[in-house]
Order: sequence, then structure tokens, then C-alpha cells
Amino acid sequence: MYGKEEDNRRGVIFNIQKFSIHDGPGIRTTVFLKGCPLQCKWCSNPESISPSPEIMVYDARCIHCGKCEEACPEGAIVAIEGSERIDLAKCTHCMECVKVCHSKALERTGTDMTVREVIEEVEKDSLFYQNSGGGVTLSGGEPLFQWRFTRGILQECKEMGFHTALDTTGYASWEVLEDVLRYVDLVLYDIKHMDDQCHMEGTGVSNTRILENIRRTASVVRTWLRFPVIQGFNDSPENVDGVASLALELGLEKVSLLPYHEWGTAKYDKLGKRYVSPYSGQISDERLEEIKSVFEKKGVVTTLKG
Repeated sequence: MYGKEEDNRRGVIFNIQKFSIHDGPGIRTTVFLKGCPLQCKWCSNPESISPSPEIMVYDARCIHCGKCEEACPEGAIVAIEGSERIDLAKCTHCMECVKVCHSKALERTGTDMTVREVIEEVEKDSLFYQNSGGGVTLSGGEPLFQWRFTRGILQECKEMGFHTALDTTGYASWEVLEDVLRYVDLVLYDIKHMDDQCHMEGTGVSNTRILENIRRTASVVRTWLRFPVIQGFNDSPENVDGVASLALELGLEKVSLLPYHEWGTAKYDKLGKRYVSPYSGQISDERLEEIKSVFEKKGVVTTLKG
């Protein structure tokens, strides 16, 4: 089974989540790949954006032993007001500081893995897939950012009889996406905004390729649409109607509304980054129900998360 070229490929994973129930049907294992070409201003997983491993700092765990400063070959760690700070301009992410931090105040996010190592991990839950109609979902970041690694994992999963799902923004060439879709049973496709200029302002990229690819994707594989609802960015009546009309036009089986949350904002500080999104605040339950009703009036099955 593991004799093909793909088995020697390595990729970077930042999490493997067991017993996931919101990333496709049944009980699933969701594999989160690092790296994303989009720069969404509200991103709740900033550790997923860079394709390389990074260091997260947990101040409350620090015992101020100074070992990290001693271990850093670049002199990138300094004590400021009783806390260790990493100078990102000097840091090479060699992880020497993480190795000597016994209090786990410094943790690596992003693990190099082979296709085989990922398969061995998801295979542990195969009984749950069989009993619940679940399977394996590849998410991110953007799994197409590491598309060969993604394809290798999906191919092995299919050969083992696992149901496969791809959670994607669709921001890749059609040639790449089409190649990966050969091993996909279900696509969870994110649509963030119908207007190209607004999409550019919120994510840093055009939506032209994304909209072209969802039309092609929906014609060849079972597709669910995911709509992250961001207050002040994409919750206008015009945009909501546009997304609902797209779902109707393509005859999509299901739409999931994913309301914005602030759970990930603390991660920015841990990575030494600033959270500067102009879009913040929980959208009200009443507004979510209004948005849901727009989709349902068009005959589109709609859920809140999942």
C-alpha cells in the first residue's frame, strides 16, 4: 500500500482532530494542514496561515528559568517585564528554545509528517467511520496549498475505503483542484463574498477563481457550501441573497452558516502578531435566523455550523 511516490512526500500538519462532527457526515477525523494563500482579516486560526512551523508563547506557564534565552543561537529571546519575548525578525524557528522549555511555555505549532504517518493516525478511528458513516476530512489553512501532500493522503484514504471530504476555499488552479477531486467524496466549499472588490479587501485575493471553481466542482462531486458570516463584511442583504442564489443555481445539497467568533484572537499574541481585524463582534442569533431564512425561502437546506 505504501510503495507509491506519494508516501515519501512530507507535509506540515498543525492539528489532527478526532471525533469531529461538523466537517462532513458522521464521526470524522479532521486533518488540518498548514499554509493558506488567503489573508482573511478575521481568521480564527492564525497558526494555519504560514506553511512553516511556528512557536506559540504561553506566558502563564513560564517559570522564568532562562533556559530558552541560553538555547537560542540567534539571541532572539529577551526578557521584557518578566516575560520572555521572541524577536521574530531574528527567529529562524530552529525550535531549540522549545526543546529546553520543560514548562511548555513555548510550543511548536506545525509538525512535519509523511502521508504514511497521517494514514496510520486516522486509521485508528476506522471503526467510528464505519459505524457512523463518517470518514476523513482535510482542512486548513488551505489543503490545496500543499496539494500533492493532500492528494496523497486522500488517495490512501480512498484505497482503505474511508469516506473523504475536502474543506477548501477553492483558491487554486482548476488543474490542481481537478486532480485532487479524483479522491474526494464530498467538498465543503467556502464562499466568503460574491463581490470581487469586497473579497479582495477582506481576504487579500480575488474571488474570480473561487467562483469559477465552485461551478466546476459542483458539476463533478457532491458539494456543500460553507458561508462564514462576518458582521460588517459579508452579512449585507445583497451579499446574503447573492450567496443563496448561487447555492440555488448550482443545486447544492446543503449550506452551513458559520458565525464569526472571537475564540482565536488570543492566538495572535501567542504568535507575536497583532489582531487588527475591522470586523469583530458576535452576530446576533436573530440576524443569523434572518440569514438562514433567506436561504430556506429559496429552497436551500441550511444549517448553523455543520
